[in-house]
Amino acid sequence: MDEKESRNFIENIIDKDLSEGVYDTVHTRFPPEPNGYLHIGHAKSILLNYGLAKEYGGKFNLRFDDTNPTKEKTEFVESIKADVKWLGADFEDRLFFASDYFDQMYEAAVKLIKKGKAYVSDLTADEIKEYRGSLTEPGRDDPSQNRSVEENLALFEDMKAGKFSDGEKVLRARIDMASPNMNMRDPVIYRVAHMSHHNTGDKWCIYPMYDFAHPIEDAIEGVTHSICTLEFEDHRPLYDWVVRELEYPHPPKQIEFAKLYLTNVVTGKRYIKKLVEDGIVDGWDDPRLVSIAALRRRGFTPESIKRFVELCGVSKANASVDYAMLEYCIREDLKTTRPRVMAILDPVKLIIDNYPEGQREELAVPNNLDNEELGSRKVPFGRDLYIEREDFMEEPPKKYFRMFPGNEVRLMNAYLVKCTGCVKDADGNITEVHCTYDPETRGGNAPDGRKVKGTIHFVNAADAVDAEVRLFENLVDEEKGVYNKEDGSLNLNPDSLKVCKGCKLEPSLKSAKAYESFQFVRNGFFCVDAKDSREDALVFNRIVSLKSSFVLPK
Repeated sequence: MDEKESRNFIENIIDKDLSEGVYDTVHTRFPPEPNGYLHIGHAKSILLNYGLAKEYGGKFNLRFDDTNPTKEKTEFVESIKADVKWLGADFEDRLFFASDYFDQMYEAAVKLIKKGKAYVSDLTADEIKEYRGSLTEPGRDDPSQNRSVEENLALFEDMKAGKFSDGEKVLRARIDMASPNMNMRDPVIYRVAHMSHHNTGDKWCIYPMYDFAHPIEDAIEGVTHSICTLEFEDHRPLYDWVVRELEYPHPPKQIEFAKLYLTNVVTGKRYIKKLVEDGIVDGWDDPRLVSIAALRRRGFTPESIKRFVELCGVSKANASVDYAMLEYCIREDLKTTRPRVMAILDPVKLIIDNYPEGQREELAVPNNLDNEELGSRKVPFGRDLYIEREDFMEEPPKKYFRMFPGNEVRLMNAYLVKCTGCVKDADGNITEVHCTYDPETRGGNAPDGRKVKGTIHFVNAADAVDAEVRLFENLVDEEKGVYNKEDGSLNLNPDSLKVCKGCKLEPSLKSAKAYESFQFVRNGFFCVDAKDSREDALVFNRIVSLKSSFVLPK
């Protein structure tokens, strides 16, 4: 494919700007509001902005758009910084806050007043909405629009000095009340809000509106291309108006792209906040969520998310992507890079009656059959083992090739064993399975060439490591959809979390650390939970099962 054809539309715009001398460098930014945790959609924006800066040898900023103190917290600031760093988007020493520029934004507003481009309004929020008109009717002029420059300056100073209550006065840009674009009908650019700010404390009781602050921040930082999502397309004329009227010498250019939507997931901050408050999830990083912190805790890797974002591409058309594609990306990343180990999630004892009591062997087992470079490890083997309860049936159906009385199976990397029966408790529950082994079949193959159809994994009982394992399904009921159509509530899946206690793991996992991931034979890929796991009480999260019906589109 021709390189030019494979470039996305944003790269084509940047190429044109550089060739025409509009800019001589590329400077991008990721501008989150610290009012919640970032999710998978934000990862696309982070990696897009950072990737463009890196591609063109430019700079990338992380800047918090913290102009609204009502919802912002230091907790969210720290979580966002951690997410951006984990994804590998290096902002170096360029960490900024919109609130760092509050003095300059105030001076910018004063400049607009002096130019006759802004005025103080007495209208309430409801009155402003009423005066704005509709998509079919032009707006009406604000009764305060004709105040003198001197009166507006004095009133704006009084707003800053705290002489008005919240909502009593606002500063509006004077643009065009008849504009077909509602955003240009004298938008509010400053409001009174007597609230403490996480970064500036109580210094300010007036705060700039996002649409006014954002272009100023970009211009101050020397951003060349302000990449944002499609809902800001109608705001672009206001963005351009602000940088033009404030006469910045190298105005940034706003470019919009389509958001990343995942099917059947919860991303809305107010919904997640309620899930946290109601105790349905154990925090913004609960592994059933798709916040970046949750994906990290579940065991996703930065590489898998980068691949996912690349597969989604960059376009102007909104589209939804199946969650299965994200799972595909993590499987592809882990299948050749993680050791394949044995873990029993629902254990039952297997006793080899003719194996010498007290004898213990160590079997050499490859760590990953698809990657010889991962080497091998020693796995202990003895008379008493644990196997999965589902690997034994007294009365099996047809085509059941695992353990049942009289059947011979292979213990993975060990010996051929023949099942002789089982032991039950008073309630009829199977407590032990018994078998005999053929000592001539070490490695799992018979010298006489006889074949067995079933292979099962095991853990040596004397060396087993106890653990808790958590299996996840979708947080919402996929058949009903994410949201209840009647009241807007979430259609939750009551079986989204299954906790398996008393699991038995091979001893190589004893020293596993937070975020380390492994392939558990037959059960999927698992990660050590970073929040609840301890050395003496390991907890593993299933990242993803081994197989999926998902096929990568060609």
